Amino acid sequence: MKYSKEAKPERQAGRSRAVPVALLFVVLCAFSFYLGGIYSTGRSLLDVAAGTGIQLQPLAASAAEIKVSSPAVVRTKAVVFDECPADYQDYTPCTDPKRWRKYGNYRLSFMERHCPPPAERKECLVPPPPGYKAPIRWPKSKDQCWYRNVPYDWISSQKSNQHWLRKDGDRFFFPGGGTMFPNGVGAYADLMAELIPGMRDGTVRTALDTGCGVASWGGDLLGRGIMTLSLAPRDNHEAQVQFALERGIPAILGIISTQRLPFPSGAFDMAHCSRCLIPWTEFGGLYLLEVHRVLRPGGFWALSGPPVNYENRWHGWNTTATAQKADLDRLKRMLAAMCFKPYSKKGDIAVWQKSTDTACYDKLTPVSSPVKCDDSVDPDSAWYVPMRSCLTPPSPRYKKLGLDSTPKWPQRLAVAPERISAVPGSSAAAFKNDDSKWKLRVKHYKALLPALGSDKIRNVMDMNTVYGGFAANLIKDPVWVMNVVSSYGPNSLGVVYDRGLIGANHDWCEAFSTYPRTYDLLHLDGLFTAESHRCEMKFVLLEMDRILRPTGYAIIRESSYFLDSIATIVKGMRWSCEKHDTEYKADKEKILVCQKKFWSGKHNQH
Repeated sequence: MKYSKEAKPERQAGRSRAVPVALLFVVLCAFSFYLGGIYSTGRSLLDVAAGTGIQLQPLAASAAEIKVSSPAVVRTKAVVFDECPADYQDYTPCTDPKRWRKYGNYRLSFMERHCPPPAERKECLVPPPPGYKAPIRWPKSKDQCWYRNVPYDWISSQKSNQHWLRKDGDRFFFPGGGTMFPNGVGAYADLMAELIPGMRDGTVRTALDTGCGVASWGGDLLGRGIMTLSLAPRDNHEAQVQFALERGIPAILGIISTQRLPFPSGAFDMAHCSRCLIPWTEFGGLYLLEVHRVLRPGGFWALSGPPVNYENRWHGWNTTATAQKADLDRLKRMLAAMCFKPYSKKGDIAVWQKSTDTACYDKLTPVSSPVKCDDSVDPDSAWYVPMRSCLTPPSPRYKKLGLDSTPKWPQRLAVAPERISAVPGSSAAAFKNDDSKWKLRVKHYKALLPALGSDKIRNVMDMNTVYGGFAANLIKDPVWVMNVVSSYGPNSLGVVYDRGLIGANHDWCEAFSTYPRTYDLLHLDGLFTAESHRCEMKFVLLEMDRILRPTGYAIIRESSYFLDSIATIVKGMRWSCEKHDTEYKADKEKILVCQKKFWSGKHNQH
């Protein structure tokens, strides 16, 4: 390209332009740092725009196309998603047995979360198995489920003598048996409540069951006012977690291996292992240290099975009495070094209590066994955080975190927890306002979705909660709620657990740790506003479709900016939706109430 003589810039003019160009560069840099600060704190561009008068254009627009104009919305072209192949009916993307060979066997780490890279993510709808039916409703589902919904015979055939479950006609029945409770889970839980009186008076509210089988222990404790989260990997005990969720019992896929569990410190009032086959004394007691981390000070750890009661049981364990005695002695030494103290024992059950005595933790040093964690170790950080062979004492800043200082259930549900002060921008006043807000919202939701509060909805997920307000205002309904707190926002999950609710940290750019068709209702509140800069909307919605049961519901509370695009995508997923005003009838925010259609996979049709 040629320039005329007149077009050539004068030397002096170039100097005069250098200042505004440099100034523009500085301004752009400052603005990019400002946007980074917004994203790191969980604020969205819409929040900023609301305060500045700037109206945002669709995400695909260039910077030059962003104008101060009328409110804009994201537009998405219509798309129709194909069905996945029939062998994807139980597809769990981040715990996929087909990919296990890519990972090492060390400490069974191949069973941990290993999500496919972006190029390998599936853009298809997971089909139900042949003969799938709408799940049996709660509370009948606690004792039975349709065989075709979870068509696996392994546990039934291998554990028939232990009465985990039995197949009868077109159903599985759950008689409440287990490896360590041959007299039934009710008698087993009665004995445990005798050993831990706090299980009877509301002191113990949240529990973690490691290696849960078909979650009969957690199911029994629901009737005792104890909310148990059952944990099991996707292993040769086919579909343990899927059986639990089909029954309407809280459960999540997971394993204590090399990474921390997705829970904050001091989350559970109680942890339980009933012959869960976790090698507690190996690797320097690393797995016990993880139990210590997630237990509330004063919380209980109950163990039944090897090596407890080895004197009477060793014959059936393929071992020797000498070996089991040595293992029990080693276990006792490790627990004592971790500030667990023996609490009670009877028959096959032994119980230890996590100490609240600061004198015990004062003995920990950088060279003790276990060593004391240094100050750089955040005990609440739990998303893809490697477990470490060190112990973090209870924080002295919290005087009411201990189990003996925590209000009993149900009073604790309405009390602002002490550690709310650790959540940026939070306070007791903010907690109270949040609870009032959710009272109005839940009332409005029930008007829009009459099934909410009925036996049509049992398993519920709040996909991006803050304090668990949605779950708290459903507490009298026949539901349980998995409260998900973003791993990329302020970590308020400790507050959720302090209220006596349960949940997990998660990043919605990835698949959740559950089987397909495990939730009746998914709720989100501004998730795309908060995460659209990181997570592609299409894949988040496809994951919602994977975990939602046929005929299940979704309540999508979102900025009007995203709503049309969401509606377009879910239409291609065979959902039907209705758009509604919020309880405040604000234009900038709307509610989509959607239902997933019941369809049979074309690969299953004959």
